[in-house]
Order: sequence, then structure tokens, then C-alpha cells
Amino acid sequence: MRIDPDKCVACGNCLPVCPMGAIYIEPSSSRARINADECVECFTCYRGMSKEHLNPIFVRAIRKTAQFFRFRFDPEPDICPTDAIIPEELTWPRVVRRAFSDPQAPHESTGIHGRGTAEVKTNDVTNRVNVGDAGFVIEFGRPGVGARFRDIERVTRALAELGVKFESNNPVTTLMTDSARGVIRPEILNEKVLSAIVEIKTRLAEVPWILKKIKELSREVDTVISLGVSTRCDGGGEETLREILEREGYPTYRGKTNLGLGRVTIQSQNAE
Repeated sequence: MRIDPDKCVACGNCLPVCPMGAIYIEPSSSRARINADECVECFTCYRGMSKEHLNPIFVRAIRKTAQFFRFRFDPEPDICPTDAIIPEELTWPRVVRRAFSDPQAPHESTGIHGRGTAEVKTNDVTNRVNVGDAGFVIEFGRPGVGARFRDIERVTRALAELGVKFESNNPVTTLMTDSARGVIRPEILNEKVLSAIVEIKTRLAEVPWILKKIKELSREVDTVISLGVSTRCDGGGEETLREILEREGYPTYRGKTNLGLGRVTIQSQNAE
């Protein structure tokens, strides 16, 4: 994403729209600029503002005249008055930023929009997590913080050493050159995204080890990590995950219970 300096009138309306704070007014040129290293290509500035097509020379003249007479002339706060925000054609590896940050951009690997994963909350129809398994959803980043793949890889490498299984139908996994070791393609390690989700599966007995390792790693990476854990209930609707989490000091609640009423898309392992 870029801002056309010939069109920009430095009204500043786009600054608060950016969820990463990547837009700023450059004093020397009196134009809005985008910090390309911090921009995650989420397209929020492009889609989140109405666009007018006023002549930028005319708008600047009015603003300078208003400044001379000591009053302000500002466009409506949700409008780019001169349509100065321009999307650029993204190439590899920068295109990865948009894939994980723009909710309207589908991932090529999964066909799912946003962060590109249906997560374990769809387990009632995918059967990815069986009885006795625990599915982890590890989310990196938040608006205003974001996450770089070098921090994500630091976690995936450490988890791989514990023998976890990375979900194959996950965008981060498709970017790995070696999923057995959690190694992500080196050319994207410095790319920054709004957020990304890593999915892993392990046995219930191994949940305490995973929780401990993620807690340790969360102090070492330059982003925020949110964690969700799921398991499959038995025939009576009971599960032992709650006991495990509470024993490890994590208060729990059943955030989502799927009833299994959806269409089965993956046959269970027992049926194969």
C-alpha cells in the first residue's frame, strides 16, 4: 500500500484508520507516508474510508488560506478527499502479509479468508481431534502489535522438538520447509502480519508440557500469544481436559460445544 504524494493533502484522516499505526505525516513534505516495514497490507485504510476525487491543489489552497486566517478546514474524518491511497501489486514474499491480514483475501492453500484456517472449532465435521487428543490453537499478534514470522518460527521449532503434530490444512504449516522441525521458509521470516494461527495436535497427557513451553516462549517473542485448547467429548459428553487445565493453574470454561450436526468431510481414522 502507498499514498500518492501528488494527491495527498495531509489531512491526517487515514492515520487513526490504520490498525498498525503505520501511517504518519512527514513534516518535511507535508504528506502522509506509510512505514512499509510496519504495514501488514490489511487494506483497512483503502477499504475503510470513503473516497472523494477533489482536486488536491484546490484542497491544499483552501487549507493554507484557512491556516493564514487561523481557522481549520478539515475533510470529514472518514473520507480521503483526493483518493490518495493506492494499493500496490504485491509480489513474493510481501504478498504473505496480505494473505494473513486482509479478511477479504483467501489463502491459496486453504481457500479460507482471513487467517486462512477453520481451526479445531469445526472438529465436529472434520474429525481432526479424536478422543484422547488435544488440539491447540496458538494465535500470534493482534491489531496494533502484529507478528513477524521469525517469532512464529521460534515457537514452532520449539514445539516440534516436543514431538507435536502440525495441522497440515493450515496456512502456516504450508509455509514450512520442514514441518517435522517447524522450520518456516527463510525468505518470509521478516514479514509482518496482523495475526497468524498455528494449529497443533498432541495427546491429552502431553498438554501440561505444551502449556509450559508456550508460556516460556511467550516471554521471549516480540508479539502476543493467545492460546485455545480443545478436545473431543466422550459418548456421555464428558472430557478430562478441564481437570488437566485446572491442575496446571488455568481456570477453564467450556467456550464452545459442537453437536456434530454438520456434514462429515473427513472420515474418522477408525472407519478407515
